[in-house]
Amino acid sequence: MKLQRKNMLRASALGALVVSGALVLTACGSDDNTKGTDGSAKPSAAAAGDIKCDDAKGKLLASGSSAQKNAIELWIKNYMAACSGVEVNYKSSSSGEGIVAFNQGTVGFAGSDSALKPEQVEESKKICTGGQGIDLPMVGGPVALGFNVAGVDKLNLDAATIANIFNDKIKKWDDEAIKKLNPGVTLPSTAIQAFHRSDDSGTTENVTKYLKAAAPDAWPDEAAKKWAAPGGQAASGSAGVAAQVKQVDGAIGYFELSFASAQGIKTVDLNTGAAAPVKATGENASKAIAAAKIAGTGSDLALKLDYTTKAEGAYPLVLVTYEVVCDKGNKAETLPTVKSFLNYAASDAGQKVLLENGYAPIPAEINAKVREVINTLG
Repeated sequence: MKLQRKNMLRASALGALVVSGALVLTACGSDDNTKGTDGSAKPSAAAAGDIKCDDAKGKLLASGSSAQKNAIELWIKNYMAACSGVEVNYKSSSSGEGIVAFNQGTVGFAGSDSALKPEQVEESKKICTGGQGIDLPMVGGPVALGFNVAGVDKLNLDAATIANIFNDKIKKWDDEAIKKLNPGVTLPSTAIQAFHRSDDSGTTENVTKYLKAAAPDAWPDEAAKKWAAPGGQAASGSAGVAAQVKQVDGAIGYFELSFASAQGIKTVDLNTGAAAPVKATGENASKAIAAAKIAGTGSDLALKLDYTTKAEGAYPLVLVTYEVVCDKGNKAETLPTVKSFLNYAASDAGQKVLLENGYAPIPAEINAKVREVINTLG
């Protein structure tokens, strides 16, 4: 472990203990800082004033989206350091698995990179007595297209070319379509190895929403959590896809930016039609998310994203991870902890953690509504 100091002691490292596939973080009092090779988040100091433990106690189970794994690890570490006697356990799997667990009543909340479908809302009413499941946007960020092509350090692609790469229509890195977008770059004839998620994934759904919206002629498949395009190779979770891209020459795959940053994986700049290709950064993702509109009704704050924006500096291949909770009918024994933890995640300090680790904070106007809804949960 590596000790770091910058004027003040940085936050302690993640002590991640994986038990039966579930991530359990404990406050160990260590001052060491680590950064996992699997994309684990960098440590960040939490403002103690933004963590209000209230009546939180006992164990809170949650599961779902692997996209927010690196953010929620830090939230849990900071929260548990401030709230003694509380254990928050988040199983990073997939959005689909998180929703299943939520609607089975085995978790206090679920992380999902896509909003609840009508049939999932209906099913949630069996668990949320007198209420239903709702979507609270909590984590934003760019979906990076990571690549590993020997001798190539910078790569520009547009939506149609990306679609044809993942549709198995463009098979070599020196294809004319790629060369046209990268003048002056020497591209090898290496075979393209495209990696996608094997599990039902909200990240996949957002990637396919982007391709369907921005390149409809090249991407005939409907947006979905399950990968439907021909060809390519599958890997489990964002960490699995990132690991394959890191290891395989000629590879390209999609995953959240924090996974690319942690492993030193180069990422594609998107040619959106703006004056210059746009890099995958938290700031650039925020510019795209800022144009989102609330599509949900009542306490549900599901967002409609604009995947076709040509605004300068806006990176449109984004996702928003929702924390799915009951608006009413939450379990009495976990409700105080759910509200306390989510209030921290939506606080200024909690959202600052996102920007420090390659994610994008939820726009302030939307986040203010998230906080209002959290305080009404029953």
